[in-house]
Amino acid sequence: MIDPKLIRTDPDRLRRAQEARGESVELIDQLIQADENRRDSIARSEALRAQQKDLGRQVAKATPDTRPALLAQAKQLAEQVKEAEATTGLAEAQFTDLMMALPNPVFEDVPRGGEDDAVVIESVGVPRDFAAEGFAPRDHLELGEMLGAIDMDRGAKVSGSRFYFLTGQGALLELALTQYAVSRALEWGFTPMIVPSLVKPSAMDGTGFLGQAAEDVYHLPDDDLYLVGTSEVAMAAYHSDEILDADQLPLRYMGYSPCFRREAGSYGKDTRGIFRVHWFDKVEMFVYCRPEDSEAEHLAILDFEKSFISSLGIPFQVLEVAAGDLGLSAARKFDCYGWVPSQERYREITSTSNCTGFQSRRLNVRARYAEGIGPVATLNGTLCAMTRMIIMILENNQNPDGSVRVPEVLRPFLGGREVLTP
Repeated sequence: MIDPKLIRTDPDRLRRAQEARGESVELIDQLIQADENRRDSIARSEALRAQQKDLGRQVAKATPDTRPALLAQAKQLAEQVKEAEATTGLAEAQFTDLMMALPNPVFEDVPRGGEDDAVVIESVGVPRDFAAEGFAPRDHLELGEMLGAIDMDRGAKVSGSRFYFLTGQGALLELALTQYAVSRALEWGFTPMIVPSLVKPSAMDGTGFLGQAAEDVYHLPDDDLYLVGTSEVAMAAYHSDEILDADQLPLRYMGYSPCFRREAGSYGKDTRGIFRVHWFDKVEMFVYCRPEDSEAEHLAILDFEKSFISSLGIPFQVLEVAAGDLGLSAARKFDCYGWVPSQERYREITSTSNCTGFQSRRLNVRARYAEGIGPVATLNGTLCAMTRMIIMILENNQNPDGSVRVPEVLRPFLGGREVLTP
């Protein structure tokens, strides 16, 4: 949710942001009108309550001759107050519904366009020339099956399509990645957390995942709980309805959890292997900070992601996501795309979003500053989405015989193992 003052003080900025996203500009005009209706209703209700209070004092002092008329007037006024309060409630509800539908205004310099208009701002590392090495790279599923590391057939048998088992060396590789990710996050000052994967509607809605992304969320109607698609949800709601000490900011948390996504709309896409699945484990970074520090914190999270990917020896690109491809909560987003040799292209492996004060307003997370109490900014960033990072490691480090070289930084977490062998 945005600062309601922007509706009155800078509606043109909101119109530009909506236009950049490819969203309805008319929503801003509807909000302006709803805000006027709401404030007019509040003013009328307050005026009537003031009259009611004054009339109550007159009744208390009235003589027997004047009291009946004043009581009749008070009864009539009470009905007017009741009607005015009902009108105010409706006006407030309409305004709130519109506000909850309004996306976070993007920064003015965010690239325009949609999914295909992200801007590559940096390339790191050089993809291997497998042709020069004399062999064609296998894809991650063929490698995983040779290594006894990935079992898609039994995953489908047990749970359906887009499910899998990581077995043997595959399971050990995920555990090593988890331990390595946690160790790096600790170096950077993050507090580790193991968070719930089931959350209340207030947490899911507060983070913006029941808006345009609702179709991708699993819901358990009997319990009215949602399965999270990222531990960002639980960490964002962790301090909901709290007032933080601004002197303690920034607060940096690292959450680990299973993540669940329906992958609605992805029929026919990435059906082979573990790139696009319904469940995966992930280590996520999350930050609460002062609003004026959010852009610097965003770049810091991006640097952490880049450092992690680089340490694994994976060639990658950094992209700034276009406005039309941003989620409801993000004002700016950077993605890192790792090189997939079998596809000869880069694919998304991490992302980081600056949500400014949007989520904190919806979740009522505030801080006590010198100038008073106000919202905090929230930011999130993927450190390691396990399945996609496993893909990158297998494909970029493979040998002609199907064995895979273990990145040096992971070897201490694999008992010193240097190679995964069929």
